[in-house]
Amino acid sequence: MGTIFYGGSATPIHIEDRALAHLKVVIATKLRRSESFTLSWRHPDDQPRGRTTIWLHPSIPLRFVFDDPVSPELSRKWIEELANSANSSGGIMLIAEQIEGVPPDAPGGEDPSLTVGTVEVDELTIDKLTVSGSTLPARSGDG
Repeated sequence: MGTIFYGGSATPIHIEDRALAHLKVVIATKLRRSESFTLSWRHPDDQPRGRTTIWLHPSIPLRFVFDDPVSPELSRKWIEELANSANSSGGIMLIAEQIEGVPPDAPGGEDPSLTVGTVEVDELTIDKLTVSGSTLPARSGDG
């Protein structure tokens, strides 16, 4: 489980390492170009309905911390999908990785009904992905 430390917030944002590695590439690219944008995720079923959005700007301190010391193999397709959402007026919406050979409507396939789970325990935690009502376990390793 990786962590984003955002600005002066005392609430770290926890995201599965593989998803965070892909987000980091897109976020760093946008910030390097001095571009501002938003990052959003949907609240899980056990939280009040809604979503959270943070504003990312080059002047706001941002730090990525990964639990796994080994960088995962990155998926060019997932990075491109995240980058496309980053360039939209809605900003980055954390989406599931499209896994080769898995139909888009199957658990693990890309689906617009994706939600990013959060658990509030004195900090914000993104620790599960839900696609069409099926919870996906944290995924590690192979690209």
